[in-house]
Amino acid sequence: MATTVLIVDDERAIRDSIQVVLEDEGYKTDTSSDGQDALEKIKENNYDVVITDIKMPNMDGMELLKQANKISPETFFIIMTAYASVKTAISAIREGAYDYLMKPIEFDDLLLRLKRLSKFKKLSIENKSLRQRVSAEPGYQNIIGNSNAIKKVFRLISQVSQTSSNILITGKSGTGKELVAKAIHYNSKRRNDIFLPINCGAISENLIESELFGHKKGSFTGATDEKIGLFKVADGGTLFLDEIGDLPLNMQVKLLRAIEDKKFIPVGGIKAVSTDVRIIAATNQNLFKKAETGEFREDLYYRLNVIEISLPSLNERRDDIPLLVNYFVEKYCNAMGKKILGVDNDAMKALMNHNWRGGVRELENIIERAVIFAMEDVIKMDDLSDYIKDNVSNYGFPVSLKEAVKNFEREHIINVIKNNSYNKEETAKALEIGLSSLYRKMEELNIPTKFSENDF
Repeated sequence: MATTVLIVDDERAIRDSIQVVLEDEGYKTDTSSDGQDALEKIKENNYDVVITDIKMPNMDGMELLKQANKISPETFFIIMTAYASVKTAISAIREGAYDYLMKPIEFDDLLLRLKRLSKFKKLSIENKSLRQRVSAEPGYQNIIGNSNAIKKVFRLISQVSQTSSNILITGKSGTGKELVAKAIHYNSKRRNDIFLPINCGAISENLIESELFGHKKGSFTGATDEKIGLFKVADGGTLFLDEIGDLPLNMQVKLLRAIEDKKFIPVGGIKAVSTDVRIIAATNQNLFKKAETGEFREDLYYRLNVIEISLPSLNERRDDIPLLVNYFVEKYCNAMGKKILGVDNDAMKALMNHNWRGGVRELENIIERAVIFAMEDVIKMDDLSDYIKDNVSNYGFPVSLKEAVKNFEREHIINVIKNNSYNKEETAKALEIGLSSLYRKMEELNIPTKFSENDF
């Protein structure tokens, strides 16, 4: 597949001469006469490389580089300048340029640099997922992300891991509740003992008591042998009760007693069995409302909810989507023996703007399918599921009204902060809210409390 190059210079003779040389070498080219026009083209097209002059009308090359990095970070820049100075070159490199050239351009030198860039880009893409996979904290059991929302979860894990308190993890399906439970266990003093998960909604009502507490031989029809319950199997370790909201009411009473007394009686037994087990429960339901309506025992709810960790949905941490995409691409390439370097800009835009009702699990399924059908070394729009492609005719705009309002709030607050020279007190006054409310809003909308204009 030919490398695509955008050539940006206000002098037509320079644009045309570079274009002729590159097309003779098999490059696919496009041209612009100023930075503003080039930026619009970058928004609409996927360019591998942009070769741009520094001094131009409307928008200079340095500003084009800054703006383009926000919308197309995969595009490499080579800066051209007739203003020979070390300072100009260093500034361009610091802003993210791959290389720079001095005018007048020597075409052999340009071609050599483009060939080196192609090799560098291939290696960069191959190693990108390995670099990005490293999360903000080590040892967190494949929790992928670096957004403010997921960093908050990392902090909570760090704070609660060394305690023995019961924990309730809440969040929609696909948010990674079991991964968080494992992270807590493996960062705790119980890490050398067992982590035992059980899905309370996947076991029939007449068997759940036997599974949790065990039974004696002959205690009911079919009990041909004695069975040790999971509460005893997990002794010294962590018992993860997933979908705790589906636990039958009669079992909730027995679970509460076992948690409070650290003892239980097996089905058909008469003697209490002691156990030392930490309980981590999880649910995608609103247990507080279920407790109010009597569908869930209020005393058990408060016993489990000593510490609550609420997990953000994927829609609430969209900044993590590129990291997750690269992680899953590598995962399924390894499993299938394929070599795919990543996802092109159009496909990534579609994934970034999709309404992820199924969370990370849905994203993983989409990438697994895309890896299967991808015929080239990058995943493209055609490789994605039809229902993803069908919802991107207006991409750039979120699907839901709630997400659109949230995006507007974020952009508005950032603009007001900039207009007030990054003074938070003045910003709060301008927004007609309290300073503490501003900080809460910034945290909710993933706006860093300290940033400069170059960050957005």
